[in-house]
This record gives sequence, C-alpha cells and structure tokens, in this order.
Amino acid sequence: MNGEALGIIEVIGMAAAIEAADTCVKSANVELIGYELTKGSGLVTIKIKGNVGAVKAAIEAAKISSSKVNKVYASVVIPRPAKSLESIIESNMTIGIELNKSEVKENVKDDIESNVEDTQECDSESVQHVESISFEDNKDDSKEELELMEDEENEDICNICHDPKCSRRKGQSRGLCIHHKQI
Repeated sequence: MNGEALGIIEVIGMAAAIEAADTCVKSANVELIGYELTKGSGLVTIKIKGNVGAVKAAIEAAKISSSKVNKVYASVVIPRPAKSLESIIESNMTIGIELNKSEVKENVKDDIESNVEDTQECDSESVQHVESISFEDNKDDSKEELELMEDEENEDICNICHDPKCSRRKGQSRGLCIHHKQI
C-alpha cells in the first residue's frame, strides 16, 4: 500500500455499505479498494486507502451517512499497515480488486461466447414453456390482477359473451352484443 492509510468500515446491509462507499469517495481524496461480504448477520465491509487525513475524514463521514440507512457495526483507520497485512486487505474475497487486463478480456470473451451459444440454442417452444411455468408459479397474484391482465389481452373481444365474432367491444353498449337477448 506504499505507506498509505487503510480505512475499514463495517455496516449491516448492502444499502448502508453502498452509502458508506459513496460517501467515502465523495468526501475525501481516497481510493475504494473494494467490499467484502462477511459470513452471517448481513455485514458488509468497505475498504478504502489514501493519506491518513483523507481516510479519517472519509470514514467519519461514512459513519454518519450510513448510520442513517442502517447500523454501523465497526470502523477503523490504520495509518500505515504492515506489508504482511496486504494478503488480508486485498484478498480474493474482496470484491472490486482490479484484475489484470488480460484476465478481464478473457472473462468478457467467455461471457460473450456463452451468451451467443445460449441464444442459438433457444427456440420459441422453450420460451413459451418458460413463460407458462413462470405464470403458473406466480400464485401470489390476486384474482383482480389476473382479470386485468386478461382484459388487456382481450380488448378486441366482447366482455359479455366473449365471442370473437361479436361486433361489440368492451365499453360499448350492451345492446350491441349479438348475444344480449339470450343472456
């Protein structure tokens, strides 16, 4: 870290963590190292680096702003962390550490290739199947919402007789329905 200070703030919840990180980088000249999700309790650790005064100011501002969103669990500023701590500070669990450009290019290339393969394998039958499954699985919809969805789909059909041959449309007089006298 080349003699820079390390600032760590641990908050509960991702929203508070994003608020803390945003406040840190906006309030002082610091660099965001990344964030780390801890095991259990929804704790998120934000790590920053910069000169000592900037890191102190950024952490203090982050404590105030993120406490409005959720609880601040802990915070610490280490003026010049020992070099042996770098493996803990910038571990593979820290999300946001810069990767080598070659690794990023390979990851992007692999993602693009897999998306193209997935798109080519997809056909209309599987899409319809997925839509029907997602509709059937959504049992939390109320009857009113389902009726509204059906009404939107069937705007060109009479809502009294539901006969596609009927010239009456939703909102028109009942007398225009071809089945009005039968009903």
